[in-house]
Amino acid sequence: MWPTILSLDAPAVVLLWQGLLAWTVSAALGTPEFVVLGCSVWLAYAADRWIEGWRLVPGTIQTHRHRFHQQWRWPLAALWAVVLCLDLATAFRGLPPSELRAGGLLLAAVMVYLFSHQLIHRNSRWRAPKEVCVAALLGAGASLFAAARPGASLHALAIPLALFVLLCFSNCALISVWENEVDRSHGQTSFALQFGRAAALSRVLPWVIVALSFCIAVAGGKLLRVPSFCACASGLLLGSIDLVEPRIGRMMARVLADVALLTPAVPLAIRHFG
Repeated sequence: MWPTILSLDAPAVVLLWQGLLAWTVSAALGTPEFVVLGCSVWLAYAADRWIEGWRLVPGTIQTHRHRFHQQWRWPLAALWAVVLCLDLATAFRGLPPSELRAGGLLLAAVMVYLFSHQLIHRNSRWRAPKEVCVAALLGAGASLFAAARPGASLHALAIPLALFVLLCFSNCALISVWENEVDRSHGQTSFALQFGRAAALSRVLPWVIVALSFCIAVAGGKLLRVPSFCACASGLLLGSIDLVEPRIGRMMARVLADVALLTPAVPLAIRHFG
């Protein structure tokens, strides 16, 4: 449970997909790009859970991650400030101006999301589903530095990026189904609570991704083969976890749903050590 409680799962997923997307478009990324992205994703997730833990009454908290962020509020705030300083120092010292500008735009989008979903539109029935917003922001983060590299092929990036965004949305949508009662107890709107047929769509989507990714891997050419097979494997794992969720419980299913998106680790390890 600790990677989820400490908000380390999302940075791991995004960093691996950043590496895979950069490999796909032959964009050589340096250490600063990985440090900045990893720190930024952690900061966003930790801030979201910190705010949620601050708002909730202790007796209503249903998850370990929110309880941890409430009980360790001020030590986590201090750690958050340290990571923010590291993030900013690395960005200003190691990133070229084009990447800094692109990162600033994405930072603005993340801030709008946090203020909207946690403060302004928290209880609005008609707000944009958080699962859609999170998937779009994670996709933007994973592709940002690769797309900003001179000569990067945005056309080659489009399909692998779309598959990753679909996987992120599928992951978040399934979690919203498993944690339906948690969100209701926390007074939090989710995809499952907003839309009547969300559960059925969420449970079908991983298998749609499997079929779509397999077709792209077979027919899309050599460039798309590795990211498509990674997406196919992740979709298969997500769908399988959903099938066994009633037996293993929502907490374990949530952990495994994030592990399911770590499939780029295999080809990246083979490339690095092979």
